[in-house]
Amino acid sequence: MAKNRNITTTQLALMTAAAVISLRGLPMMAQEELTMFFYIFFATFLFLIPAALVGAELGSAFASKGGGVYTWVKEAFNKHMGFTAIFLQWIQNVVWYPTVLGFAAASIAYMIGMPDLAQNGLFVGLFSIAMYWCATLVTLRGTSAISGITSKGFLIGTVLPGIVVIVMAVVWMIGGNSVALEHIPDTVSQVVNIDAAHHVHPRLFPHITGMSDIAFLAGILLLFAGVEVHAVHAPELKKPQTQFPRAMFLAALISFGLFTLGALAVAIITPYDQINLQSGLFTTFQIVFEHYHVGWLTNVMGLLVAFGALAGVMSWISGPSRGLLWTAQEGVLPCFLQKTNKNGVQINILIIQGCIVTLLSSLYIVMNDVSVAFFLLSALTVGLYLLMYMMMYAAGIRLRYTQPDLIRSYRIPGGNAGMWLVGGIGFLAVLFSFIVTFFPPSQLPVGSPAMYTWLVVVGTAVFLPLPVVIRGRMQADRTPPPAYNRSGTAGTGTSVENPPYASSPVPPNMPRTGEEAICMPQKAVGHRADRNEAPAKVVFHRLGTFFRDIIF
Repeated sequence: MAKNRNITTTQLALMTAAAVISLRGLPMMAQEELTMFFYIFFATFLFLIPAALVGAELGSAFASKGGGVYTWVKEAFNKHMGFTAIFLQWIQNVVWYPTVLGFAAASIAYMIGMPDLAQNGLFVGLFSIAMYWCATLVTLRGTSAISGITSKGFLIGTVLPGIVVIVMAVVWMIGGNSVALEHIPDTVSQVVNIDAAHHVHPRLFPHITGMSDIAFLAGILLLFAGVEVHAVHAPELKKPQTQFPRAMFLAALISFGLFTLGALAVAIITPYDQINLQSGLFTTFQIVFEHYHVGWLTNVMGLLVAFGALAGVMSWISGPSRGLLWTAQEGVLPCFLQKTNKNGVQINILIIQGCIVTLLSSLYIVMNDVSVAFFLLSALTVGLYLLMYMMMYAAGIRLRYTQPDLIRSYRIPGGNAGMWLVGGIGFLAVLFSFIVTFFPPSQLPVGSPAMYTWLVVVGTAVFLPLPVVIRGRMQADRTPPPAYNRSGTAGTGTSVENPPYASSPVPPNMPRTGEEAICMPQKAVGHRADRNEAPAKVVFHRLGTFFRDIIF
């Protein structure tokens, strides 16, 4: 008898929550005090749930084709937009890695008893670079090498510390200690109200005087991103129509609970002026543990959180890049990006990915404030990811009209109107959040607001056109050579002595169907020196040639 592959509602909910939850966002929300409830509500009901429901329908419809968001958008529009979507999903992960690694660096600083290093840009930058390349080397060994690390890392490094910080807050209040959010400086107008008696009270709703006051919304939205990753599992439920919405609402409840209670715990324990985006969580641990004379537990929690952060990097380091491998195999990217090692891992793509992460991690070194660099990377990541989500929502709506008879194991209820409601709400929410990423947050010492906005604009402008440029270059390189007949005569009637592709049914670089190019096996087309040289040397040479052609 075949093994039952059905999964339960709870299992899918936990899988989704694991993809979403990260402790690095707790200080970001804690800095908003009680206003965090407003932002979390926005992120949960206007982003998390719509993304999950649309992703479920698309994932169930194209589960057999693979390719994820690339396939979804390609089927709705065209393969060029599909490539743009998967590229944005990949590049946002690349930009996201330094933020997680910076959080891991702060964890290590507290683990070794040198918390000041968490604000040392040189330490954070070099640690992020070194750890990423170590994680890449482990990833190159294949899925079996990282599966145990990632599963244990989530439980030990994310769930356990999250529960600990919540319990600490309860113990802190029971012990009659001062509640930090009751003593917010009256100069922090965006999170406090001041009554007639000049008493300070935390705000429940944001004090909005400009776009800068809600710029944190974009960063908080990122904390809930990634829910679409497990939407492909919807067909594995016995009753996807009823079970999947329940699973998503349960995942949303878990995420809402851990994020909200964890951030509230940080705000209760940690004075407002000591909340730091990079190390605020460990400041909270330090305050409580030293108060109860068990300061050594801060070192232990630093180790656990660092393990969780690094495990999170490993769990994602090869996943999004797998989508690029898919597009390379369809001829959308240069053929050398198809290269995999003996473990089936996309080696050339990971090398390129590592180089970009190294460059971005250097921001910690060159910028004066680590928190600003941390938020800048987060803001840039959000902008890129939100563009992908807009394309996903648009694809979900369009496919209802272009492929109405497509079999969908899960379908958003309410017909086309239901899809317009869910997809439209999600689209407008991410559009608004994308706009606010370009405004400097009033909560951070960003220096010149104009400079901050300029950096985000330039960063987005650098990454966003890349898929168009790459696609254009690939089309230029795909100009087919003359077709040869069996007599060795070119299609134009010109005689050739040795037609280079006479023995091949389709010449290299010739389109397979439409505009799709065929990448020949590496043995057939690869230069002999390439096969004997180190993979890194080969990829750097080919990548340099590719971008040289683009620029010149």
